[in-house]
Amino acid sequence: MADFYFQLKDLAVGYHGNPLIRDINIGIDKGEIVTLIGPNGSGKSTILKSITRQLKLIGGTVFFDDTSLMELSYKELSSTMAVVLTERIKTELMTCHDIVATGRYPYTGRLGILAKRDEELVEEAMEAVHAQELGSRDFNAISDGQRQRVLLARAICQEPEILILDEPTSFLDVKHKLELLAILEKMAREKKMTVIMSLHEIDLAQKVSDKIVCVQGENISHFGKPEEVFQEEIIRDLYEITNGSFDPRFGSIELPGIKGEPEVLVISSGGSGIPVYRKLRKERIPFAAGILYENDIDCELAKQLAVEVITEKAFEEISDETLASAEKMIERCGRVIDAGVQIGTYNRRIGELLEQAERLGKLERAGTLK
Repeated sequence: MADFYFQLKDLAVGYHGNPLIRDINIGIDKGEIVTLIGPNGSGKSTILKSITRQLKLIGGTVFFDDTSLMELSYKELSSTMAVVLTERIKTELMTCHDIVATGRYPYTGRLGILAKRDEELVEEAMEAVHAQELGSRDFNAISDGQRQRVLLARAICQEPEILILDEPTSFLDVKHKLELLAILEKMAREKKMTVIMSLHEIDLAQKVSDKIVCVQGENISHFGKPEEVFQEEIIRDLYEITNGSFDPRFGSIELPGIKGEPEVLVISSGGSGIPVYRKLRKERIPFAAGILYENDIDCELAKQLAVEVITEKAFEEISDETLASAEKMIERCGRVIDAGVQIGTYNRRIGELLEQAERLGKLERAGTLK
């Protein structure tokens, strides 16, 4: 019995016999969503084309259960695996309904005549991607985003066990990106369909995937669960980020903070500081933040954007030393912004900081900022 439902073993992929990526060893369970990430040109599409037999493998084997994919006939492969790639497909006088219906061809006879059940599956697939209104339209006359939805409907209509997608969110607006990913999640959870895809939007990859594959250089640099892979250092190295940072908590890329002597101290808690940090950064005003508990949601972003961050250990009262550091920062800064800090038992000494700032005429409330 196979260790994994779908497995890439000692795979080498590339072009004209020249390997681009080597030693690919990945095991995927049934119903998992696995996403390839990495910079442009890293080889994500090459891997996907190789495992779908559109490119010849240079080395290694792809296993589906206990069977090598190379042993499957093309008809067997097309009823097992559906593919949606980024290349434009060329059609002659075909409606969107006709395109989706080709997903049923692996199950029809030589004449390709669709039975009643086949037609029902075509309609269900188009409804799933919200493309019913496109059925009678010329496939070549619709937008790129609409084409993407129609091609996904064709793949769904094929009723595959494995769905391969190369940049499926390309050409889609935010609404349709979210709808597409929701459809993939539903197919994976309800029908146990295995989804393997590449994405540029690492924030979406972090949220939708069960496993992440980092494609870098000649190797797979990391493979694992999102919480294992989406670490600041790993993403920074993968994309060679030198002019910003990656926030693993939000899955977002942040522009670099503004350097210099802090002009503003932001006092916040529970996420109230985040919009203020971004506003100050946009206005190119160097700022400090604190006092923040180390487990506060504001703390991670503050460390990336603020010049200085004054912190306290989680679930401890503010110490004299930490309070003194914050008091000195108030003296250094020309402004103190109360971003809506919530004062409780442990951080009650924040009240002393607000009183000091008010006495010095430096205190501003976030709601009054322009």
